Amino acid sequence: MSDQKVERQVVSSVATGGCVLFVDDETNILKALRRLFDEEAFEVLTAFSGEEALEIIAGRDDCAVVVSDQRMPGMSGVELLSRVRQKAPLVVRILLTGYADIEAAMDSINRGGVYRYITKPWQDEELLQTVRTAFQHHQLVKENLRLNELVKKQNAELQRWNAELENMVQEQTEELQRSYDELKAFNRRLRANFKNVITALAGLMELRNKRMRSHAQNVAEIAARVGRALKLPTEERENLVVAALLHDIGKLGMPDVMLLVDPSQMDEAEMEEYHKHPVRGQAALDRIEDLREAARIIRHHHENYDGHGFPDGLRQRDIPQSSRIIALIDFVDREIRRYQGSSGVSITFKKVREAAGVRFDPRLIAPVEKEAREFYRHRLPRTELVEMELQPKDLAPGMTLSRDVFSGTGILLLSKGTVLTEANVEILRRYARLDPTKRGVFVSIREEGEGAED
Repeated sequence: MSDQKVERQVVSSVATGGCVLFVDDETNILKALRRLFDEEAFEVLTAFSGEEALEIIAGRDDCAVVVSDQRMPGMSGVELLSRVRQKAPLVVRILLTGYADIEAAMDSINRGGVYRYITKPWQDEELLQTVRTAFQHHQLVKENLRLNELVKKQNAELQRWNAELENMVQEQTEELQRSYDELKAFNRRLRANFKNVITALAGLMELRNKRMRSHAQNVAEIAARVGRALKLPTEERENLVVAALLHDIGKLGMPDVMLLVDPSQMDEAEMEEYHKHPVRGQAALDRIEDLREAARIIRHHHENYDGHGFPDGLRQRDIPQSSRIIALIDFVDREIRRYQGSSGVSITFKKVREAAGVRFDPRLIAPVEKEAREFYRHRLPRTELVEMELQPKDLAPGMTLSRDVFSGTGILLLSKGTVLTEANVEILRRYARLDPTKRGVFVSIREEGEGAED
């Protein structure tokens, strides 16, 4: 038996990761097979029985080919190869058989899944080529399985990476969305603060001329309505409203006494000074890039349509459209203050039409009149209403202001004609604590006292 164990020693020093097992109960045949395959690039193992062959295969995972004789004591070659197929299905199985055992060879193909059968005595070259091909076939199958497994692992890894990437993209998208929302909110606050600063600046300007309280806000609100009616682009409407709020900012450089004098009553020196205020207004705002277009509009809001205005004597379409709109609304709001009641609107627009084509753009009169009449409808005195002075704590939403409301230090809070909302009432109550005034808030109430005017 010790001689048989020697027979299973490695017989090739150039084996390359795989073995071929020859099974036969005759020592001479095994020696002949070892000599025949001595120079092949795989390890050669031998076994003297089917049982021994199964032990070898069970103990190794690199067996590529089993070549078994059919006729052996105990377990036949067909039975051996059939059991090899069950235990190690990747192993390529070859049967050596005599001519008398062809039927058994065919049975082995069916039962044992035999790759080839070779008749004994064999042709060396045929046997060499068959085993080599079988070995290569096993290596290819094994490599294919390895690659398939690698692909599966890589696909699983790729799916994991894709999932992680999707999560990362989702997280980054959400982070970008949060940043975008925060930036939008910041820009909204910045824009609101910008508008509030301009409105506050306009209110501070009017502190110098109490006769013209709320004038800038009136001009701006009507201008905004006209801009929407004319379907002006958003940026153009915004510049129009800003210019309307600040159109008299250049008058800050004029002496206080001149603010009380109507331009028609000024002497030559006063008129020369008065003509400078549009240019001063532009110069004051031009250093702020976002206000440069509004500043240009302010410069030209005293140009006449026929070219006889100031400061540059522009005419017709050479005058910016927004300047023409402000010029018309500025005149309307100033003129209406001369009259009591709603009749002032009709009288004012009669004068406007008389100046069409001379002082004002004829095409702008109709849209400005429509929006101005709607604007003043709730702001001019009505005979069916009575005026009452209330403390802020007694105000209620729906009441209509009959006079402008100022803080104790003279800041305009709400304009005459404003219909109070809960937010407005809260503002007035807050300022009554922060900057109180000695007067109450004047509202218009129906004579029967059933509720506020709406």
